[in-house]
Amino acid sequence: MNLSIASFMLRLGLLLLIVPPLALMAGYMIEQAQVDACLDGGGAWHYAEAQCVSSGEYPFVPFMMRHPLLVNGGMLLSVVGLFFSLIGLYKGRS
Repeated sequence: MNLSIASFMLRLGLLLLIVPPLALMAGYMIEQAQVDACLDGGGAWHYAEAQCVSSGEYPFVPFMMRHPLLVNGGMLLSVVGLFFSLIGLYKGRS
């Protein structure tokens, strides 16, 4: 199977454009499911330590603050994927 450079860049770009946000959403939803189970069980969620404790009140810490490299890296990969897709589409037309 002979793939041209434009086709390869388009496929790689679309992959990079779609997969990182899906992985971020999956990580966020898994963590929120743990938080919900903890609160339903009468506990309190300690966001900084990512664990359920039996008592106390802990401030909410956004996902972005707890995982800055994951979020920023994922968004950077998506932007790179956008540019790869645009280049693949542009090169494919010429």
